[in-house]
Amino acid sequence: MRKNILLVFIIIGTAFTSCQKEAGEGGNSTITGRIWVRNYNANFTQLNGQYAGADEDVYIIYGDDVTYGDRQKASPDGIFEFKYLRKGDYRIYIYSKDSTMQSPSGKVTFTRDAAIKSKKETVDLGTITIIN
Repeated sequence: MRKNILLVFIIIGTAFTSCQKEAGEGGNSTITGRIWVRNYNANFTQLNGQYAGADEDVYIIYGDDVTYGDRQKASPDGIFEFKYLRKGDYRIYIYSKDSTMQSPSGKVTFTRDAAIKSKKETVDLGTITIIN
């Protein structure tokens, strides 16, 4: 009898832990922010101008995933928004030119981490400045 009761508790406990959802889509929270671009000459010695990052690609990584889960283009005013997210940890990244000229590809990533801790939460990452 004791073994049966213990078995029932193990099954119930496993069912509850396997129902916990990981970071990703399917919730009602949002991560938002804005992209600002600083445009330099080829040597990065002179600032040619600054403007909102319209149509810049913005990527989101869900939890411990190794690759991005979604990609969006920023709006004409540089705003991005990832909606319908569950509780969890997220990483947002955007590609930028490498002003140090150390990267063989000429590009680097600017990342921001965000944690959603409650339902219907909006996490604002503020302005992320990249170089173009």
